[in-house]
Amino acid sequence: MSYAIIRNDKLTRVDAQGSHIHNDRRSKGHSNKDIDPTRTHLNFYCKKNELTYIKEFDKMKKEYNLQGHIRSNSIIMCEMMITSDNEFFDKIGIEETKRYFKESYKFVCNYKNLGEKYIVSAAVHLDETTPHMHLVYTPVIHTKDEKGNPIDKICARDFWRGKDSYRKLQNAFHEYITSKGFDLERGLPVEETGSKHQKIEDLKKITNFENTKKVLDSIKLELPEIPDINDIKLIKLNREKVENEIIRPKDELIQELYKDNLALHKELSKQSKIIDEAEMYQKERNSILADNEELHSTVRHLEHEYKKKSNNLDFDYKNRKNELEKEFKNKEFDIEYKYKSKIKSLEKENSHLHKIIDKFYETVEKFIDWVCHRFGIGESKQLIKDFEKQTNTFIDPVKQLEHEELEKEWDLER
Repeated sequence: MSYAIIRNDKLTRVDAQGSHIHNDRRSKGHSNKDIDPTRTHLNFYCKKNELTYIKEFDKMKKEYNLQGHIRSNSIIMCEMMITSDNEFFDKIGIEETKRYFKESYKFVCNYKNLGEKYIVSAAVHLDETTPHMHLVYTPVIHTKDEKGNPIDKICARDFWRGKDSYRKLQNAFHEYITSKGFDLERGLPVEETGSKHQKIEDLKKITNFENTKKVLDSIKLELPEIPDINDIKLIKLNREKVENEIIRPKDELIQELYKDNLALHKELSKQSKIIDEAEMYQKERNSILADNEELHSTVRHLEHEYKKKSNNLDFDYKNRKNELEKEFKNKEFDIEYKYKSKIKSLEKENSHLHKIIDKFYETVEKFIDWVCHRFGIGESKQLIKDFEKQTNTFIDPVKQLEHEELEKEWDLER
């Protein structure tokens, strides 16, 4: 049985830029070897972004007056990856595959009352090993300000509040997608499986051809004998009519079946080779399992011998062992204390740096206003606009860094 798989990841500005390059296939040379450029034209969007993810976010924040204190390293977006396995998509076909992702897109739009307008992009990739969708959105919560007025606020922490938030997502997605006619099991979250989602084993597909060799051996490629016209003397029809209306059509049909038989034989021969490879891998697997079992047996024997010898240790040895364990715990405590102190110091330093940056922004704004007032230059906004236009430099360092990165991309494209 295949699973309904949905995963969520949080993105900073830097992360969002990388996701945009990958999802929109902006890179000329893909580092991901699973991408087949000859199939990229099959990709499609449930919602296509007009700009880069960062610019879409800035536009969205301004247009919908989204609240929330956003720093340079804040989580500004989230990205859901929705998929299943190849067995499922091969079974339902391309049209149902498209419907699966379109229904998944509708689910996310309505999940936690998010709203479609806060979806940045929803790109479906069919040019990789397994079809999947990257859905990028701004985690907006609908809440109230201190005065009780309704506001929309950007806050990934509150959107995904609670340790079981992803478990609830899995449950809700499975319930929704199966209600739309897709026969899937509920995907297991990491906290339940204890490991990340594993790729499907390709050899499972080969088990559909276990009887291929038997079928292949039973195929006969010889043409059946064509009946002799002289053996049809009992039929009260002339020889020419029998040949034209009976023998010739049968002969043509036999020739067509012979060609089909040859094509089938060729295809089954390929499947037979696959089975031979699978059997070889199975033998290697059985050998490895046998070696593994022997190793486990050896380990169990050693554990038994160790326990047996441990029980025979004298009091002095046990006492020394306890002292060593106590000494180890003390050292462990000292090391842990040092690391916690260092982490706390770094967190404090990081907080101080954020305060310095915020204060710098505030001081720059006050300084510009003072200069304008002191020298009668005019409005500070116009001064900043003139400065940025004439020097091609942004006062906001975040915008300046984005501008420089964009210029680098243009230089590479040229």
